[in-house]
Amino acid sequence: MNLKSLAEALGLSQTTVSRALNGYPEVSEATRQRVMEAAQRYSYTPNSRAKGLATGRTMMIGQVIPTTLKHEMVNPVFGDFVAGASQALSEHGYDMVFTRVPDIDESRIYREFNARRVVDGVILQGPAISDTRIPLLNEIGLPFIVHGRSSGVSEPYNWVDVNNRRSFERATQFLIDLGHRRIALLNGLDHMDFAFRRRQGYLDAHADSAIPTDPALMHSEEMTEEYGHRLAVSLLASEDPPTAFLCASMIAALGVRRAIQEAGLRMGPDVSVITHDDDLSYLKNGSDMPIFTATRSSVRQAGELLAESLVQLIKDPSVVPIQKMLEAELVVGSSTGPAPKRT
Repeated sequence: MNLKSLAEALGLSQTTVSRALNGYPEVSEATRQRVMEAAQRYSYTPNSRAKGLATGRTMMIGQVIPTTLKHEMVNPVFGDFVAGASQALSEHGYDMVFTRVPDIDESRIYREFNARRVVDGVILQGPAISDTRIPLLNEIGLPFIVHGRSSGVSEPYNWVDVNNRRSFERATQFLIDLGHRRIALLNGLDHMDFAFRRRQGYLDAHADSAIPTDPALMHSEEMTEEYGHRLAVSLLASEDPPTAFLCASMIAALGVRRAIQEAGLRMGPDVSVITHDDDLSYLKNGSDMPIFTATRSSVRQAGELLAESLVQLIKDPSVVPIQKMLEAELVVGSSTGPAPKRT
């Protein structure tokens, strides 16, 4: 059934039916309820194009993927985020569009989006410590929300983030309480804000316990399995190897586990491992008993929450900045244990 048929069945104009479905205030509550019930009864769902024509919107949300983030497209964390965001957006009649561009063209694309009214809003992924995209989007007036935060940006903007600093402080303190003093940090890229905050949490826990940090144990790269494996192999073979690893990604943690096994050691009794982001649809952390002790944060839930917030911003751009902090849960698995005694 299309809009015309639904309107004829109700004895209403197409304009009235469209406005009722899209929440316009001038439609009475009784009429709106009648239209919604009929739409459900006849399994009517307005397509994005029709809804856009009725509201004057494109019904599209944009995400720009710079070429330097090419691996994000196959990252299960990104996949879970997109799944959550797209599901929430679809409930409001929105579709998502992804644009791959060279890094130098990213600002131009945002200006084109706004000038040509290609999208109604955009989602920013992977904010840097001082992210220039935020002041740019504030300047041009295109609604946006950031998955994460940018420590170096002082002007107001909209974001949804997990408390990375607190998560890694708790994880590090957990290892310290187990007697570990040589804790390796396998972090994300240095210029990324989440990596900066996680490193600060790691340093905070050491400072609170009066334990000196060793720069040789702190590493930052793209979070791949190969990175986790390579660094763990090197560190475990050193003269004073770590007794524990804190990984910024489940993918890197898998590489660490492989290195531990290759060294003839056991994850947990011999070398402890804690990872972040273990709540992934396609990369489960065990079933009944978690394999990894983890700072658990649902990226899919973050995507849903962020999408709902962006829709709210598009409907009412005058709302105060939406800023939502999520807390990660420390889940204890079989990958951690007391620090082994060294002879």
